[in-house]
Amino acid sequence: MSLKRKILELQKKREKVLQGGGEKAIEKQVAMGKMTARERIITLLDENSFHEYDMFVEHEARDFGMATKVLHGDGVIIGTGTIFGAPVCIYAQDFTVAGGSLGLMHARKITKIMDHAMKMRVPIIGINDSGGARIQEGVNSLAGYGEIFYRNTTASGVIPQISVILGPCAGGAVYSPALTDFVFVVDKISKMFITGPEVIKTVLGEEISMEDLGGARVHSEKTGNAHFYAESELECFDQIKKLITYIPWNNSRKALPFEAQEPKIDLYKIDEIVPGNPKEPYDVRDVVRAITDDSDFFEIQEMWAANIVIGFGRINGETVGFVCNQPLVLAGVLDVDSSDKAARFIRYCDAFNIPIVTLVDLPGYLPGVDQEHAGVIRHGAKVLYAYSEATVPKITVILRKAYGGGYIAMNSRHLNADFVFAWPGAEIAVMGPEGAANIIFRKEITEAEDPEKMRKQKVKEYKEKFANPYVAAAKGYVDSVIEPRETRRLLLHAIEVSKNKVDNKPEKKHGIPPF
Repeated sequence: MSLKRKILELQKKREKVLQGGGEKAIEKQVAMGKMTARERIITLLDENSFHEYDMFVEHEARDFGMATKVLHGDGVIIGTGTIFGAPVCIYAQDFTVAGGSLGLMHARKITKIMDHAMKMRVPIIGINDSGGARIQEGVNSLAGYGEIFYRNTTASGVIPQISVILGPCAGGAVYSPALTDFVFVVDKISKMFITGPEVIKTVLGEEISMEDLGGARVHSEKTGNAHFYAESELECFDQIKKLITYIPWNNSRKALPFEAQEPKIDLYKIDEIVPGNPKEPYDVRDVVRAITDDSDFFEIQEMWAANIVIGFGRINGETVGFVCNQPLVLAGVLDVDSSDKAARFIRYCDAFNIPIVTLVDLPGYLPGVDQEHAGVIRHGAKVLYAYSEATVPKITVILRKAYGGGYIAMNSRHLNADFVFAWPGAEIAVMGPEGAANIIFRKEITEAEDPEKMRKQKVKEYKEKFANPYVAAAKGYVDSVIEPRETRRLLLHAIEVSKNKVDNKPEKKHGIPPF
């Protein structure tokens, strides 16, 4: 056979594979409002940057009539490409081919590209759209999932791992996304659950729709399993592209710097954002935008545990991770969910050499029977552990309230923060002035002719003596009391002088965090 004929044969084989599960299957995919697997990859990556591998892989199943079935690419597409010039490895499950079900060869393709990502030290992006384990392949399917989970764990903290849920993701399939760094979901398209509605109805007699059980909004608002929520696949891909610009390729590098820009001070006037009244709420994201380059802030898990705000911004072109109490929601208290949210993000930033800026304004941990029984002690300890463990530059700015255990937990000097600044209106104390005065001066208040007048007087005395930043500054717990307008300049300086920070920890295999 001549080379020309062999090339024609290759072209025909490629054409067949590119058809995926065939026209009808593709039409069904489109009818569900979904792109095909290849369309997703091509749309996400830079133009003409995708290079596909293992296009001609075939399944090895022989039982239950599988011997005669042709599954192009075994239901998954793998390859490499770039996003804004940054190299990535990527795979996308093809729902048009056997519902994107995972068999042995399907799994081997995924583990191959994961291994490639580890060797090349580049991010791995997985687009999940699968009916789950291929039942016809039995234990081989389960083995395939296990191999993927093992690699997710090995890659954790070494390369960024991104999961995109663009279809059903059930049973064992949900654990791989849960092991990755960031999970993206799309409204009405993404589904995640361990057991589906039918199983729940059979076992428990409860009726619930797939959307209400494990839809995109559920995982964005209630469970916290999703980090980014989008209305469409295109919006989702734009979010991924933006994320890639903020994070490094691997744990031995830093995120690529951008050209420095000044904040939009005409929109975000930092001196006017935080009210003097400690009970009056405000949006802490406005403070972040008053600090960051071009007032740009890329928030993560915006819809879940909104009493804490996390995300990426840039200061002088360098990526910075922000952890901020949100006075707009529950006065910014720490609770079970917000502690989990903050701790995980802190550990991500630490793993990938991203300095952490903490903006503090909280009355403490959330009290109550529900919180105590939900394990707020254990969950709250995660924040303490994450900050204490982190070796990246850690900078804290106390904006207003910093009471009790909350003061300690939010990257205080006592957890080895590198720099701690406080605004002049900051209140740093064991507890709020009113509660403290009621306890300390109980006898004077109860014995006074006018208890209410005495109480107000003692609250005022406590505020003047203790509820200010100068007591902590006198002890060296606060490095400097600063004007709000000085914040960006001092953060820029602190990050710059911390570039070569070395924090020697005791040698150990690993710690035992309060999971």
